[in-house]
Amino acid sequence: MFKYTGWYNMGQRRFKRTHRKKSNNDAEQTFRKIRMPDPQEHEQFAIITKLLGTNKVQAICQDGKERKCRIPGRMKKRIWLREGDLVTVKIWDFQPDKADVVWRYSSTEKFYLARKGALEGLPI
Repeated sequence: MFKYTGWYNMGQRRFKRTHRKKSNNDAEQTFRKIRMPDPQEHEQFAIITKLLGTNKVQAICQDGKERKCRIPGRMKKRIWLREGDLVTVKIWDFQPDKADVVWRYSSTEKFYLARKGALEGLPI
């Protein structure tokens, strides 16, 4: 017969806890190719200086100009941007003072590119 155990126990789920073993592959390093800006597509490195709200940021580009950049919808909820992040921007053909954010680099990739000398003209 049904045994009432109280309201606090209703809806609780009980699962058997299984512990996964950590694999030995965690110590191995994985290398991936870093995306570089394409100058034929009007792409440049940029550093984000200010978050302007909604889907806009202000960034200093590699050519020294400060541009208002738009975060496209495909990146808006997936990739979060902060001040000081290194990004690749694509400059608009019809309004050169605006651009689209194309790619965000991690801090490890940022320091690697700075060490290689690819970020000349940017305040890092």
